[in-house]
Amino acid sequence: MALKAGIVGLPNVGKSTLFNALTSAKALAANYPFATKDPNVGVITVPDPRLDKLAELVKPQAVLPTTIEILDIAGLIKGASKGEGLGNQFLANIREVDAIVHVVRCFDDGNVVHVEGGVDPVRDKETIDTELILKDIETVEKRIERLKKQAKTAKKEDIANLENAQKILAHLNESKPARSIELEDDGMALLKEMMLLTSKPILYVCNVDEASVVEGNEYTARFKEAVKDEPAEVIYISAAIEADIAELDSKEERMAFLEDMGLDEPGVNKLIRATYQLLDLITYFTAGEKEVRAWTIRRGWKAPKAAGVIHSDFEKGFIRAEVIKYDDFVKYGSEAAVKEAGKLSVEGKEYVVQDGDVMHFRFNV
Repeated sequence: MALKAGIVGLPNVGKSTLFNALTSAKALAANYPFATKDPNVGVITVPDPRLDKLAELVKPQAVLPTTIEILDIAGLIKGASKGEGLGNQFLANIREVDAIVHVVRCFDDGNVVHVEGGVDPVRDKETIDTELILKDIETVEKRIERLKKQAKTAKKEDIANLENAQKILAHLNESKPARSIELEDDGMALLKEMMLLTSKPILYVCNVDEASVVEGNEYTARFKEAVKDEPAEVIYISAAIEADIAELDSKEERMAFLEDMGLDEPGVNKLIRATYQLLDLITYFTAGEKEVRAWTIRRGWKAPKAAGVIHSDFEKGFIRAEVIKYDDFVKYGSEAAVKEAGKLSVEGKEYVVQDGDVMHFRFNV
């Protein structure tokens, strides 16, 4: 699945440093605005201890985790909606992603310049919100002009679309992102069709100093209060720590470093999992002697569509799915033992795949 998350924020908040730690892609990280002009694209592995456990039990020839794409997008400044800085490019790049990872700076460092002259994550967030909302207002106003002409036919559908577009515009004019509006099904369909920038799901990442990575600080406290009513998660990460971890060669070195810092795991693992959830994704597994593999699907997909991510023939010729719950696989230790215990279920085309299912598909083309 070609799903993408985009890392956004003002210049010099730590986006590229974080991207490097996520992907080891070594994007340019520099102490000046617009160091990132074109979006850097990386493929990141989704950490999943269930995959490791299945591999331990099955002992396959290969283990293949699931991945998602992440983009490091150029920093935005005031006036981006009117083309200031790299505004047009920034906004076009955001339109291409499925979810937004918004990085805000929550640390003091006189050696790292801030485009606004001082650290204020709430102000920085509002700067980006304003630019995205202004661009969305422009988009909706253009749609309303077209809908007014269509509504002259007096068709119920056209009239309803116009009313919904006007509701969306009113919501945006109150400086509220489109993702927070509540509409009926037809209104949500229109909202999805318009692909508004502020309708995309969002995750806030507070980039903190090393001392604040667990409990946060005064900046994160103010920021969390400012976004408490938004449907969004807030996590703390020190991009500096993540950059140091990424430079270590062995797992043992990384674990020792984390222990010294009082952390259980790298912050990027937490970020990757949160992004995965933000995209409303789940994982199912296939497990055999050749490989144990994780597969990414949207939550709510039925078995044939889930099979299609392996190969289109699996979906076209779907007959049935043989399903083992992950906990049962671990409990009994093998597919054979699960079958013997009567814990393998045979499911048809209406089966909704669950996170962690271990599956085998039968098909005929």
